[in-house]
Amino acid sequence: MVTGCGMVTPFGLGVAANTEGFRTGQTAFRPVTSFDVSRQRVRMAAQVDLSDALPVTALAPRQARRLDRAGRMLLWAAHEATQQARWDKQMPVAFVVGTTGGGMSLGEIYFRTALHEPLACCQQPTRTIGYQAYRQTALVAQACGIRGPVNVIANACASGANAIGHAWELVRTGRAERVLAAGYDAISQLIFAGFDSLQALSLTQCRPFDAHRDGLALGEGAAALTLEPLEAAQARGATILAELVGYGAATDLHHLTQPHPTGDAAFVTMTEACHQAGLEPRDIDYVNAHGTGTPLNDSAEAAAITRWAGADAAKVAVSSTKAGIGHLLGAAGAVESAVCVLALRGQWLPPMLATQTPDPACGFRLITQPESARLTNVMTNSFGFGGANATLILRRWT
Repeated sequence: MVTGCGMVTPFGLGVAANTEGFRTGQTAFRPVTSFDVSRQRVRMAAQVDLSDALPVTALAPRQARRLDRAGRMLLWAAHEATQQARWDKQMPVAFVVGTTGGGMSLGEIYFRTALHEPLACCQQPTRTIGYQAYRQTALVAQACGIRGPVNVIANACASGANAIGHAWELVRTGRAERVLAAGYDAISQLIFAGFDSLQALSLTQCRPFDAHRDGLALGEGAAALTLEPLEAAQARGATILAELVGYGAATDLHHLTQPHPTGDAAFVTMTEACHQAGLEPRDIDYVNAHGTGTPLNDSAEAAAITRWAGADAAKVAVSSTKAGIGHLLGAAGAVESAVCVLALRGQWLPPMLATQTPDPACGFRLITQPESARLTNVMTNSFGFGGANATLILRRWT
């Protein structure tokens, strides 16, 4: 059961600040200010307005200063989720986190300092340690009073979804009674320049599943969900936000950066998630697609969804929230799972306003305008470089 939810996206800090943006299909792209992009083809992204302030936690001020930008976003999301769940801090809690860049910004500062001030030693050892994703996660665990095991999952853009899926496996197999699952990433110059050099970034705007799409847009953020068994949640009178009922993971082994053109692994994960949930494609009311807006990803995912849904494909509602906040990399799967929780509770579908000319390959119904809906079961897909694929299914709790 999902009993807590925390979010940080370019729409704002906290679930309340994000709900309206996703419900109405707002966009949050603006010129990049975190680093120099004057030499890049693309100069827009979806950035989080993040102040230096942090929630009151168990971290000492000196420890809090060791959190980089991404780590601070993770702390905000984790703090909101655990506060909402109202867990007894004396109970052991496992922590599973997905990320791609981790503390990349600290690594960049270390490199620039070593290059331009080779004799400078101030804070360099701390940056070397803090750069590691595990160290940032450990600080957030300490801040939230988490005393159980900490796991970091990094398999590209499926990291956040796989972190939640792994957390679900820990709970349902009895290996952990309470798990905080999260995904986080911040835009860094290395990652931005890397995607730009691949010519994967859109020169216009992110338009998932549009016939004229020309690339993705990058964003940053974090999301966290608290997971626990139904009996434990009911015993302490917790508010149940949603039920996680299915998880599938697969690797297509096709190409380092390109998905299999027919979406074979995506089809496997969607099918496996439904099998674990005891559901058929016709039972899924909405699919939150990976939908990056790149020509290859969207065509492969469209093929996979159409194949998976079969005769019911035309009835399936599909959209990608990357149209509004960009691709959050390791945070994407976690944030999109949190959006599914919001949609289930609010009974609405998140639209893609920029998508105006649906690709003929889409045999399903694209959501391009705000829409209310009766949602019971929703699915979210996450696919990453190297062929990593993950699918989660959440159910409305009544």
